[in-house]
Amino acid sequence: MGHLHPHRKQVVNRLAIIEGHVRSVKEMASNDRECSDLLVQLGAIRSAIDKCAKLILKDHLEGCVQKAISEGDEKVIRDFNRAIDTYLK
Repeated sequence: MGHLHPHRKQVVNRLAIIEGHVRSVKEMASNDRECSDLLVQLGAIRSAIDKCAKLILKDHLEGCVQKAISEGDEKVIRDFNRAIDTYLK
């Protein structure tokens, strides 16, 4: 989009950690670990995903949306609203 995403590296790093965590939980499930253990780990994954989404949201607001407002680009605002609606179902 022609602007910086200052949190991009953090997002990529967090996603890599989440990916590893999901693989670990999948292995736990394959090894018949207790349901309560799986649920605790899934809760941790959900929290990590939400923190990652928060960084993406900050980048989008501070970059894309701010630029769109200054340029009068209503499409970015519509797309942003649709993305929020989808994420926060």
